[in-house]
Amino acid sequence: MTTTPSPLSAQHPAPPGGGSTGATPLYGPQLDGDTLPALYEELRRVHGPVAPVLLAPGLDAWLVIGHRELLRLTREEHHFSHDPRRWRLLLEGRVPPDSPILPMVRHRPAVLFADGREHRRMRGPVSLALAGVDGHELRRTVEAAAEELISGFAARGEADLVSDYARQLPMRVVTGLLGLDEDTGRDLVRAISGLAGADASSADASRRMDEILLTLVRDKRRRPGSDITSILLRHPAGLSDTEVQANLVTLLVAGNQTTLNWIATTLRIILCDPSFQSSLTGGRLSVDDALDLVLWRFPPTQNFPARYATEDMSFGGQDIRAGDMLILGLAGANADPAVLPADGAPVVGNRSHLSFGAGPHTCPAQDPARLITRAAVDTIRHRLPDLRLAVPEEELSWINSPWSMGLRALPVRFTDPRPPRAGQAGALR
Repeated sequence: MTTTPSPLSAQHPAPPGGGSTGATPLYGPQLDGDTLPALYEELRRVHGPVAPVLLAPGLDAWLVIGHRELLRLTREEHHFSHDPRRWRLLLEGRVPPDSPILPMVRHRPAVLFADGREHRRMRGPVSLALAGVDGHELRRTVEAAAEELISGFAARGEADLVSDYARQLPMRVVTGLLGLDEDTGRDLVRAISGLAGADASSADASRRMDEILLTLVRDKRRRPGSDITSILLRHPAGLSDTEVQANLVTLLVAGNQTTLNWIATTLRIILCDPSFQSSLTGGRLSVDDALDLVLWRFPPTQNFPARYATEDMSFGGQDIRAGDMLILGLAGANADPAVLPADGAPVVGNRSHLSFGAGPHTCPAQDPARLITRAAVDTIRHRLPDLRLAVPEEELSWINSPWSMGLRALPVRFTDPRPPRAGQAGALR
């Protein structure tokens, strides 16, 4: 996978702040994991830490790629609201109802779209539900799911670790935590993938996702269990069915694709970097070091919508208007030269990256996500010790998306699978 230049070739005459410099499209088939890093650096060179972009034709926004500026964006709720009902373009009727960006940013009664007291009211139940997940049990569940998946392709001597492993594992685990059966969970993940594509099919995918989750919530209201959905319904905050469903959407959209990408990209680094593989084998580096390297250099979520300016202001060298949308440029901020050593390489053990956001809205699911990813990587390295890439590294490619950084495929070969660990064979449920 080679990095190619991404010139700011397609300009827009009216950036969101009303200045004279054009906005750069943050959409289209040319945007993937190879072109985006160069695009961020060119935006930084031309515009500084806050750059004018287009989310779709006619839809202006600001991409925040400065580390310091992104910290301010995530911490100052009084200046940067989470409520998309403040979005000026939406209020002015300039967002088409079929816009592919709308399913991602339309208001839901969820923690992601709330500020202040309302945010705290909903974050409490979400944090409690996630804190109630038993780490030891979760790891056993992940390992059991991983063993089942590996056993399904071990005899072939080859696999695609994206479609055969990384794409299926988080779905099996997370949908189980929510209380969904496997078939419905698979249907749900297809809907989430369609939403993340931010294309013409996004609206249908969003509707299907809402249908599945609302049915789940109503079922758990009648027949509660020990799952996350039931815990949210029982919480003293008294969340409504619609609020529980909306918060499940937030957990799933932010968590499933992120964990999928995190697993696959970590395995790619281990497979493609002989020195890293040697350091892991020799004990000089841990799997957690590999996980953090991915978060720094290949954040599973590249960019994340959104905040909305509550007033006119100067921010990052730009004139921001009240109601402007600002996008969290997580990957660009992680690559900000202001926070990296002179050689540009992240320091092992440094977790000051912004891949999970920052401030009051820091992702509450990052610990379970790390546990799932670590267990997934550990298990496959144990079962398939001679795992090797089946194609030259330069043939690997990323999905086309301005939001998600994920591999299309990770084809591998192996010759000597080990048997499952004692107690890990068998069904998940």
